[in-house]
Amino acid sequence: MKLAKAQIAQFSAICEALSDEDDDLKRGILAHAGNRWSLGVVYTLGTRGTLRHAELIRALPKITQRMLTLTLRRLERDGLISRHDYQQKTPHPRVEYGLTTLGESMLLNMLPLWNWIIENSAAFRQSRDDFAARELG
Repeated sequence: MKLAKAQIAQFSAICEALSDEDDDLKRGILAHAGNRWSLGVVYTLGTRGTLRHAELIRALPKITQRMLTLTLRRLERDGLISRHDYQQKTPHPRVEYGLTTLGESMLLNMLPLWNWIIENSAAFRQSRDDFAARELG
């Protein structure tokens, strides 16, 4: 598949849309898109609705409490999730997390990429096998 000039122009426009000053913003948002835990939280909130911290821990069994807390803070900072603290201190604080409209948009826009990965998984595996064979070879 060869990229058309119009597609190349579109890619250029996208890359230039944010200034160099926004480079940290671009990298941060792209980090969410490629981060196992960020995507896990966004997906879980998108499919299960508003959840508490403990419910997220159960939904993502391999995540540590510290990593979940860091991930939630980063996603909240970037407007992908919302945090609602009910100001209840006893016996347990009641804090709930939900997906924002921006988070829903991210989740929906990830679908084409996930579909592409699934559709091409056999080709990726073959490429990895071929690469490993050449490295040993």
